[in-house]
Amino acid sequence: MNNEADIHREEEWFNEKLAQRCLDALKRNNIPGYYAPDRSKALAQILGMIPSGVTIGVGDSVTLLQVGVIEELEKRDSHQIFNPFRKEGEDYTPATTRELVEVGKKALITDLFLTGVNAITLDGKIVNTDGTGNRVAGLLFGPKKVIAVAGINKIVANLEEAVERIRRIAAPINAYRHHIKHGMEAPPCAVTGVCTDCHHPERICCYTVIVEFQERPRIEVVIVGEKLGI
Repeated sequence: MNNEADIHREEEWFNEKLAQRCLDALKRNNIPGYYAPDRSKALAQILGMIPSGVTIGVGDSVTLLQVGVIEELEKRDSHQIFNPFRKEGEDYTPATTRELVEVGKKALITDLFLTGVNAITLDGKIVNTDGTGNRVAGLLFGPKKVIAVAGINKIVANLEEAVERIRRIAAPINAYRHHIKHGMEAPPCAVTGVCTDCHHPERICCYTVIVEFQERPRIEVVIVGEKLGI
């Protein structure tokens, strides 16, 4: 009978093989990528990809918070970081919303943009859905470089599964997260846990983008062999 160490080793082996299939497909689409077996290795990998002194924009990402990259970059004191995250417990008010919109705009003209992703397909496509559009905007255009970080749980077979994952998992949980932490009015999925393709004013899945190929290697991906993010 397998013990816990055996099971962990087998999961690590499988995650690496799965990630490598995804990275090979991304490479065919001119999207460089790297594999890190855990969040500590991912943190070292990401920090090593960021030169001293560059300006940095941040897209909303639970994965980035779990890896700890924003906290570590703030310790460097050599970066100007434009991070429109609301701190836990900070409500959405007209004043804070205006301020954070301005921060979000500045994040789009930085040297480097950090973001998570909702899904990566095994044929090498990146799929992201956003509420206000700042995160997908930074992914597509503006910042000179992008580092997109994804847990192993974000890998799916194809675009159909990517959209299904967003509707079934990412959107309801993220909507509930914003409702609880920041006092946003709850859209239907934040109450029922089920997407209804609503027209609620606080709907968080308004813009979906698919990166199928890039003409130059501007976006780089780091896949982490742990379940991270939502």
